[in-house]
Amino acid sequence: MRKPRMAVSVLALLTLAACGTDPGSGGAGDGSGTVRNEEPVTGVHWNVSSLTVGGKTTPAPAAAHVSIDSAGKATGNLGCNRFTADVRVEGDHVTVGPGTTTEMGCEKDVQQFEKALGAAFTGKLKAAVAGSGDEKTLTLTTAQGDSIALTSEPPAPLTGTAWKVTGLTSAGLAASLPAGTEDKAHLTFGKDGSVEGSLGCNSFHAKAAVAGSTITFGPLSSTRKMCPGPRMKLERALMGVLEGRTTYTIGHRSLALTAQSGEGLYASAPAAGN
Repeated sequence: MRKPRMAVSVLALLTLAACGTDPGSGGAGDGSGTVRNEEPVTGVHWNVSSLTVGGKTTPAPAAAHVSIDSAGKATGNLGCNRFTADVRVEGDHVTVGPGTTTEMGCEKDVQQFEKALGAAFTGKLKAAVAGSGDEKTLTLTTAQGDSIALTSEPPAPLTGTAWKVTGLTSAGLAASLPAGTEDKAHLTFGKDGSVEGSLGCNSFHAKAAVAGSTITFGPLSSTRKMCPGPRMKLERALMGVLEGRTTYTIGHRSLALTAQSGEGLYASAPAAGN
């Protein structure tokens, strides 16, 4: 772990408890960009849209995001590396404390973006929120006028979401999908207590009764095609997960399913609006 000059800082600041409206704005959602008490930034998943430094705007990597809890802890992803940091909120300014990031090797352009965030987001930052509900934007501005633009993204519901299978688990250990099977398997839960999708080769449907943190699957019905070895391997693994009583957890736009056997899967939802 390393202590970045900023990286974490920038997004960490998001824990601001928005306050202060422009006199004459009446505190309403008038699009003026003022920070409003009724639109807090804590408990929101913010996607980083872009970074503007020296008048030049650079789009953010797709993975860049941040979430803030009510205790002033920020966590997220700078585009490649994950981060965490503490913040102090004072009115509509945020002072970012020390933070840490992972040290994965990243593509050159992503590394450059993370470095730019580190250089731009330090010290005392001005924050402004616009919009409301699931369509909010947050702008963070440095004393030099550089800024970062962020947009809120709502969580994905269990039902009605096309969950793409992205990984497998066994006895709590994560494993990648068999080579060549990426983007092949998916599942969608219906409000009527059903589930359907693809096992990586064959399409399937079944009953899926949701209760609390469990999903109980009925017998799966599927087509009978034969596919290349890796896809059949994935299919067998998924059939071992989607049977009987399982436990599930949902992150912001991620889903984890674990069968009583200890076998499980990870899945992700498409970005909001896609």
